[in-house]
Amino acid sequence: MTLRIDNATMRRLSLETNGLLAQPSGEIDVVSIIRKLGFVQLDTIQNVSRAHHHILWSRHGDYREPMLDELLSAREHIFEHYTHDASVLPMDIYPMWQKRIRRLKDKIDNASWHKPEQVSEWQDSLIERIKAEGPLSTKDFDSRIKGEKKVWSRPPHKQVLDYLWYTGLLATSHREKFHKYYDMAERVIPQTYRDLDVPEQDQIDWFCRAALKRLAVGSLKEIRTFWEAVDAKEVKAWAADQKEALLPVTWETASGAWVTSYALKDIEDRLAALPAIPKGMKILNPFDPLVRDRERLSALFGFDYKLEVFVPEAKRIWGYYVYPLLEGDRFVGRIEAKADRKSGCLTVLNFWREEGVRWGKARQQKLDAELKRFARLAELETVVWQA
Repeated sequence: MTLRIDNATMRRLSLETNGLLAQPSGEIDVVSIIRKLGFVQLDTIQNVSRAHHHILWSRHGDYREPMLDELLSAREHIFEHYTHDASVLPMDIYPMWQKRIRRLKDKIDNASWHKPEQVSEWQDSLIERIKAEGPLSTKDFDSRIKGEKKVWSRPPHKQVLDYLWYTGLLATSHREKFHKYYDMAERVIPQTYRDLDVPEQDQIDWFCRAALKRLAVGSLKEIRTFWEAVDAKEVKAWAADQKEALLPVTWETASGAWVTSYALKDIEDRLAALPAIPKGMKILNPFDPLVRDRERLSALFGFDYKLEVFVPEAKRIWGYYVYPLLEGDRFVGRIEAKADRKSGCLTVLNFWREEGVRWGKARQQKLDAELKRFARLAELETVVWQA
């Protein structure tokens, strides 16, 4: 039996799985938010508030920037590693994460740009210093790039620190003003999680199930790319072996086409328990889990989005850092805004409504209210429209 889900229900389901449907109440639990999402991507750009802070704030308005840094420094509830990019993850999945670490190591070791002789030259001295002095950042070391400097060139110590971090020997101790501090993994990850040896097949099963749980409905490709921890062959074999646990689903896209996917057997219970669609408006981050997979975003919501940070200014369609605007279960516009923390001002540089969306007084009031909340996240006092 194949379950059919219409587009309106799929949008609602996607909002729920991404923590954007139910209205938060009670004391904020940051770890629970991260666990529900699976991971929260980190990003260096502080346009208003860095992506990781913005993502968490979008799920609970009481979130404030120091909370995540404090959790990471505690070395108890979350750890940092690499999914699609640097991310924070719940500490209790660390035993499963060994597969992702091994996969990253294999990928780096076989990359054309990898320099094993450089690792051999620097590894012992870097580890010796960290063991003796405690957590250190790249600024605590001094090495120079040899030869021609290129855009992405990094000094040897930085490359080796990152290699040891990717391959699990080092871990992120904490961050100061977003600067990463490296420490020995055994001093960051609790022994309980380091000592737990999970069989390879159990790790594959966990990654596939955990991905599908957070997708609710997903293709084999989407299951594979969610964590970037298993390959296509492993996912295909898992799905073939789990036929009794999976339910075939076809769901309607925003354009009216139908897509074939899978869901876990509890999908109908999840659909029956979906909360109502909220009426407010949310400013989402370009790295938000709902937005990150651009193909899925377009198929579900009919919203085409591209982050143009790395697009030359003359070729940008929108702007440098443009935020999607979500009202209920519909993307109604996008806005370019920037914070000036010294003056305490959030400036709206540009605003665009989506085609077919009427922008009346009620919608503007919702956006104004959200902008004021967004400003408070970055400890800004005023909102000024330059657009």
